[in-house]
Amino acid sequence: MSIQSVLAPQTWPFQSSDVPQSACLVGGCVRDALLNRRTVYLDLDFVLPEAAVETARKIAKNCDAGFVLLDAERDIARVVFPETTADFALQVGHSLEEDLQRRDFTMNAIAYHPFSDTVIDPLGGQQDLEARLLRMIAPKNLEDDPLRLLRAYRQAAQLGFSLDPHTQAIICQLTPKLEHVAAERIKVELSYLLSDPTATPWILQLWQDGLLSTSFPNASKTSLAFLSAIDQAAALLHQHAPDLAAVLPQELNERAQGKEAAQRTLLSTTKWIGLVSTCPTQAETTLKHMKFSRGEIHVITRVLESWPRLQQLIYQEDCTRADQFHLFQNAGFTFPAVVMVTLAADLLQRQASHPLAPAAQPTCLEALEHWITEYLSPQSPLAHPQPPLSGSVLMQELSLSPGPEVGRLLSELTLAQAEGKITTPEEALSLAHRLVSSPLSTVENGSPQST
Repeated sequence: MSIQSVLAPQTWPFQSSDVPQSACLVGGCVRDALLNRRTVYLDLDFVLPEAAVETARKIAKNCDAGFVLLDAERDIARVVFPETTADFALQVGHSLEEDLQRRDFTMNAIAYHPFSDTVIDPLGGQQDLEARLLRMIAPKNLEDDPLRLLRAYRQAAQLGFSLDPHTQAIICQLTPKLEHVAAERIKVELSYLLSDPTATPWILQLWQDGLLSTSFPNASKTSLAFLSAIDQAAALLHQHAPDLAAVLPQELNERAQGKEAAQRTLLSTTKWIGLVSTCPTQAETTLKHMKFSRGEIHVITRVLESWPRLQQLIYQEDCTRADQFHLFQNAGFTFPAVVMVTLAADLLQRQASHPLAPAAQPTCLEALEHWITEYLSPQSPLAHPQPPLSGSVLMQELSLSPGPEVGRLLSELTLAQAEGKITTPEEALSLAHRLVSSPLSTVENGSPQST
């Protein structure tokens, strides 16, 4: 496969005549074409000596495609197609070579002139591609945009490259500059690494080199060990509980598409627990500071709250149905992730106790089997309870007004049903009458209490 076959004008989702002959392709699309890397979504990055935004606007209009003005001051715009995005940027400096000199790494400073099938490589980027080496162009280029410090690790992980030692040393020196990078941008770079199991060692390297200290001060060698253990646990679940494991790669946000969707699965979101405090409240503070969505924070804190309790219950001889009911209710739809983290913790404990022992099926997987079976049963009164009576029936039969009392009764009846104390609507209504008539009846954590 040649670079021309991938990036030739015939492959573009728009007419080549709409692009000035002076335009060149640069960056990741050129790099990936030279590496024979195919991606699901094609990202085309054009550099033009003039009229970049006007060119993008014209193409969007002619093709009835989406148009986004990314940076009005620097003349950068994007045209969005179903399977392609095309960015158009004004050349920085007086020449293409000067523009390439200002980029981050040599492998990303290769240009391709599609109209003459010419590769322009003034910085030896192709040589570094052959050596599979990520090398900076100049320290100042990294300092100008400190996010490039994180991007070095992310791109090395994605491409399977090694990091040039001098480049790595400069990155470590510039780490304090990350304080000035927007939290959202840092989160995106780390999301790429967390969504790829092969990239887990690079996250540990980031921590060792000090690049996580500002954004995730609670990350430690111990907490980061969870990341590889979670990868192992996910693989074990795919082997021994495939129906449960099938939930883990599901997207949390149905509106997310492409790369963003891949970074927001139940599995990849859960892995953030390796970078935050084990205390849900402290973790939530960090996540809010890093601009996580409410949905992501909900998943992470639910898992942090639930997995230690599940780890305790699977070995508790007197574990009651009420205990199981409350665990399922607290975990909610994150239960598959809670199982995964519980399994990961078991793996870590066994490795710490017997570091030289060969890998084997962890004993806690057998202890989790009942819980997994219960969760996978749609009719389970423990994992997926349905109130035995509706709120409207309760209000009608007990002459109640809408309010907290109705919710309290529904919670107590649902728990009683899960415990097997009631099995019919008639028994549920009888219990509801007794609960209402008892002024000392209160609910704590969803379970009936008497004083």
